[in-house]
Amino acid sequence: MASAARTTISLTVAEALPKDVGRGIARMDPDAMAQLKVGAGDIVELGPKRITGLRAMPTYPDQRGQGIVQIDGIARANAQTAVGEPVRLQRCPCGAAVAIVLTPTSAASDNAKASDYLGRMLEGLPVTSGDRVRATLLGGQPREFIVTEATPDGIVLVGPGTRISVKGESPGSRPQASSITYEDVGGLHGELARIREMVELPLKHPELFERLGIEPPRGVLLYGPPGSGKTLIARAVANETDATFFHVSGPEVIHKFYGESEAHLRAIFEQARSKAPSIIFIDEIDAIATKREDVRGDQAVERRVVAQLLALMDGLEARGQVVVIGATNLPDVLDPALRRPGRFDREIEIDAPDRAGRRGILEIHTRGMPLASDVDLDRLAETTHGFVGADLAALGREAAMASLRRAMPRLHLEDGEIPYASLLELEVGMDDFRQALTEVEPSALREVFTEIPDVRWSDIGGLEDAKRILTETIVWPVQRPEIFRLAATRPPKGVVLTGPPGSGKTLLAKAVANETGVNFISVKGPELLSKWVGESEKALRQVFRKARQASPCVIFFDEIDALVPTRGSGAEVAERVLSQFLTEVDGVEDLRGVTVVAATNRPDMLDPALVRAGRLEVIVELGLPDEAARRAIFAIHVRGKPLAADVDLGHLAARTEGVSGAEIEATCRRATMMAIREVFGPSGEAGEERELLVTARHFEAALAEVRIPGQR
Repeated sequence: MASAARTTISLTVAEALPKDVGRGIARMDPDAMAQLKVGAGDIVELGPKRITGLRAMPTYPDQRGQGIVQIDGIARANAQTAVGEPVRLQRCPCGAAVAIVLTPTSAASDNAKASDYLGRMLEGLPVTSGDRVRATLLGGQPREFIVTEATPDGIVLVGPGTRISVKGESPGSRPQASSITYEDVGGLHGELARIREMVELPLKHPELFERLGIEPPRGVLLYGPPGSGKTLIARAVANETDATFFHVSGPEVIHKFYGESEAHLRAIFEQARSKAPSIIFIDEIDAIATKREDVRGDQAVERRVVAQLLALMDGLEARGQVVVIGATNLPDVLDPALRRPGRFDREIEIDAPDRAGRRGILEIHTRGMPLASDVDLDRLAETTHGFVGADLAALGREAAMASLRRAMPRLHLEDGEIPYASLLELEVGMDDFRQALTEVEPSALREVFTEIPDVRWSDIGGLEDAKRILTETIVWPVQRPEIFRLAATRPPKGVVLTGPPGSGKTLLAKAVANETGVNFISVKGPELLSKWVGESEKALRQVFRKARQASPCVIFFDEIDALVPTRGSGAEVAERVLSQFLTEVDGVEDLRGVTVVAATNRPDMLDPALVRAGRLEVIVELGLPDEAARRAIFAIHVRGKPLAADVDLGHLAARTEGVSGAEIEATCRRATMMAIREVFGPSGEAGEERELLVTARHFEAALAEVRIPGQR
């Protein structure tokens, strides 16, 4: 009896979720699954160009009703389709695989030992001969294999009883461990979509532009901080479009002989035209295309290379189906002629990812990592402000190394090798990520990075009003931004802390940096000043530029009166720095995600333009502590000290009227040193067994040395 005809439906290909990569999953509407008469986990075959098998799973609610099927880049390559193309699906009854033979797509170590582990990774995956599969081996590195043989024929399901063997190496295999797909690029969905419409459409469907009667775009300039994913995007687009990819590093174009640099550039474009459709990716393009007016007389080769590149991108000779993608983290140094339409038609900024983007990137880089149950990627995404993709990859790597250091004493060698059973017990916990966070900082801040101080509100006695103002001004915009969106208002851009020396200005700034958990840049006022004209303003611009790249960020200017005194004081460089400072805080370019905290004990020296509304408008005056605050400060600074029973903190607070917090700390330190001196003597060795106690007598002696107003 003939089998009943199977229902076939047509859906549009869409990108898969990062967590589905390599799992052989096709996510579709539950209604589509009902039409195919399949349940979650059943096998469907996808075509028509090339038939491949996938597991049907329902899409998430926010993706339903769009007529799409979400499959990863590996499945798209197996089915010879691309994002946005229609495919046909139907139910596929398939049996268990008896044996499969895998061929790695790149050079590998001893794969035979990993066959058992591969079986566990591929279990439940539908495959057919010629399919490409991805497995994340030990170490978290994805590796790709070609299924060269599958028994029996057709689409089969890898199961516990399937014999898996790894043989040989695929001819012409790429040197990288795996090809880059759109699912391997996290946190840049908007930028990736803009690049795809600029690159994919002209290469795959040039007839669309012919019908519209326009020239397709031919160039895209990607700019952003190092490690943000510019090269990764170019590799993903080249892989997904099946275009010939030419990677050109800017400096490698330059040759020492006259005319060779231009000839090399012409040869690259000629080769790209002969193998069209193709993509030329010029990394670090600023090395060969700087502004010609800035080129010195001994750099004539750079001027000629710029002219040659301009002619190749938009000269008399047509470029054909060749798209040029340039990448730089210094867009302002490029020649203006290169940045006009017809050459680079679109400029796309690849900025540091936001919280959701960091969550997606962490998912990608921990995809093959054996994570413990306590790992909270959402929490890690919240605490990694300013981290770019490369920083988050380094964070995952350092966490894995911390886990390895912790596990090494427990690993027992057998014949000089670690058994697989021990390797499978390795896992990376949240404590490993916390340790990694102490070693990895945002790459954008490495030149000005300041370690987050270990000071909390509980370490500051008194100053309750100042704590409240700083919490509302700095902490809330970072931790509870929805409050300001609800109120349709923006928080102040800056705060000035004023007060006598020792009143706690710097201590408050340290506590703010700790409580907010954001990036923190500490700038000592005089350190930006330089004897060279323009260098001081440049250094100030660099500080604000790095803060914007790593936002949200707090910039703390200590002793700001030394950096930007009032105009008319006679210092020309100070006036230029002040003008630069005012422009950065409240100029044409908006200061988003950056809060300025300044401290001074000479508020009369600050220029009025600096503290007007819209700039550093919140002024917090710190006075000397009252008696209750002094008692709290004493309690903080004697915490953990071996105090005698006769020490009365209330009496000490009453005795120190008009004393600053710094002097109270010095009093506690002096009293402790006196007690140490009595027990250990001048030589530092205890002459007899005596208990170390800080008594009221020591505090009285220390108070005699403190400069108390009225007793000096």
